[in-house]
Amino acid sequence: VTKFKMPENFRSLLDKQMVGPTSEVPTESDFPVQSFKPKVQVPFKRLPGQNPRKVEVERRRRLYLSFDIAELLASKGIDSNQLMPRHYDPDNMPPIEETKDSVFPIYLPLKVFDNDEYDCRTPEEWISLGLEPGSSDRKPVPGKALLPTDDVLGHEDPKSQELIYKWIDVGVLDYDKETELYLVHKTDKKGLVRDEEGRPILNGGITPEG
Repeated sequence: VTKFKMPENFRSLLDKQMVGPTSEVPTESDFPVQSFKPKVQVPFKRLPGQNPRKVEVERRRRLYLSFDIAELLASKGIDSNQLMPRHYDPDNMPPIEETKDSVFPIYLPLKVFDNDEYDCRTPEEWISLGLEPGSSDRKPVPGKALLPTDDVLGHEDPKSQELIYKWIDVGVLDYDKETELYLVHKTDKKGLVRDEEGRPILNGGITPEG
């Protein structure tokens, strides 16, 4: 009887045995895995002739990730940069020949058209997706936000004519019930939600110092 001898290049042998694509996320992320899972109305116990719950969740997850809100709006002829109201400048109004619909600027805020009756989750449920089992820290939740590309001018004057608004990947940190607004933070080039010192932003950005 001889004992089992492990080859020295055991790791390289395992790497060569990888067959086909994997559903594992190979990149680093500051978002919990469950924050990407859609909400489905499917029983946990599989019925004959129906897809298992895990299969339905994975199919919808991939479907929703394939959607892009900027492309969906553009297909309907909507310019996302014009969704934000700007300061009225009568001296720089375009002539009627160059305008498509109206010479009047957009003056109604998006909040007027906000409707959450068909939302599948409440704001508190969305934020709770950042909680991982066994952890007391709440991570950001992935989302898209219509934000100015210029952060400095965007904070000083959100209605400036010079600003360009785009749909940007963000991490949702918190929600304010009184103002009904979400606190978001732009992701970096790697898709991470980090502070100025490169640390993950947890618990809505609240630190022991405040």
